[in-house]
Amino acid sequence: MTQFLNGLAQAAPAGGGGFLGNPIFMILAMFAIMYFLVLRPQSKKAKEHQKMLSELKKGDDVITQGGIIGKISGMKDNELTLQVQEGVRLRVARSAVTGLYTGGGAAATPAKSEAKAS
Repeated sequence: MTQFLNGLAQAAPAGGGGFLGNPIFMILAMFAIMYFLVLRPQSKKAKEHQKMLSELKKGDDVITQGGIIGKISGMKDNELTLQVQEGVRLRVARSAVTGLYTGGGAAATPAKSEAKAS
């Protein structure tokens, strides 16, 4: 029995399926697909968000991660002062701002990126 199996093993082609059958190629192809479908769009969105945060100015209406809507009344390095109502001001981190508020119930920046993705 073992002689029969040894004979089959020796008679098998040594090619192994060619270049496309190579497991290393398949792993590299998977990483390339993950890069173009996940990592690249995520980094592009992060760059757009950083650009939006750097372009904020006094008087802009913004929405925060917690859903607080307010007008920027003061700015420091990494901190914003939002006026949410007459006489009510909140200090928030600049990174907590998710986008500019348009009044329609949604932030302007995320709405644009979601429309592109659909």
